[in-house]
Amino acid sequence: MAKATIPYLTGFDVKPLSTSPIGVVTFTDGRYDITPNQLQCEAYGYTYNQADGTCSIFTFNTNLNRSFSNESNKVEGTGNTTETGTNNTYILGENNTVRGLSRNNIIVGNNNEIANGVNNANVYGTLGEATADNSIVLGGNVAADLLGERQSIQVIYGTQTTAGSTDASYLNNTTDKLLAVPENAVMYFHADVVAVRVGGTATGNVGDYGSWVERGVIINESGTLSISRERDEIKSSGTTTLWRPTGAISGTDFVMNVRGAANVTIEWCSNITFTQIKTSVAL
Repeated sequence: MAKATIPYLTGFDVKPLSTSPIGVVTFTDGRYDITPNQLQCEAYGYTYNQADGTCSIFTFNTNLNRSFSNESNKVEGTGNTTETGTNNTYILGENNTVRGLSRNNIIVGNNNEIANGVNNANVYGTLGEATADNSIVLGGNVAADLLGERQSIQVIYGTQTTAGSTDASYLNNTTDKLLAVPENAVMYFHADVVAVRVGGTATGNVGDYGSWVERGVIINESGTLSISRERDEIKSSGTTTLWRPTGAISGTDFVMNVRGAANVTIEWCSNITFTQIKTSVAL
C-alpha cells in the first residue's frame, strides 16, 4: 500500500494517508486511519463514491469493481454495508459495517463494525468493534452506546525466544503487530500463557514447559497509557527457572513481553481476553 505525503489543506484536519491497490484512498487525522466524507475526499481532488462511501484516486471498470466489492459475500438482513474489497464475509443481522479490503469475516448481530483491512474476525452482539486479525469480539451494548463501548476481545500473541533477554511477543505471532488500546478506554486483560522448550543446548530438555496467568488493567488517558499488572505461576515441568511473561505497553498498544533463557529455544503462546469500557470523556 503506497504511502502519501500530502500536506493538510487549509481548514481541514484530515489528509490522504495511503492508496490501496484498487484505488481506494484512506485518510488520517494524524493519529488514526479514517474513511473521509464527501467534502474531505473531493477537496483533495479525489472521487467520492456515493454507492459504497469510499474515496478513490481512479475509477474501476464497473464489473471489475463489483467483483472486488462483493466476491463470495453472504449478507442476510437490512442496512448492512460491505465496503470495497470485502471478500468471503458473512453477515447476519442489521446495520453492520465491514470497512473493506478484508477477508473471511463473520458478523452476527446489529450495529457492529470490522475495521478496514481486518481479516478472519468474528463479531457478535451489538456495537462490537473488531480492529485485529483473528480476533473474537462480543459487543454488549444498546443503541445509544458508543461503538465498542462495552466489549470483550479475544486474541492470540506469540513468539519464539532463544536468549535470556526480555522480548516482545506479538499479535498472531506477526512481528510488530500489537493490539491498540482505544483513547479514553479502560481494559482489563487476562492472559493464559504457556511456553514449551523445543531446542537449545543449555541445561534442561526438549519438552520442558511453563504456564502462567498474567493479568491487569490498562488505561488510555487521552493518548497516554499506563498499566497495573500481576502474575501467577500455574504449573511447570523441567528447567524453567528464568522463564516468565509480563504484560506491558508500547506507545498506545498492548504488548506481552516474555523472557526465556540463553541457548534455549522456547515457543510462547498467550490467549488474551480484554474486557473493555471505552468512554466519551477525557480520562
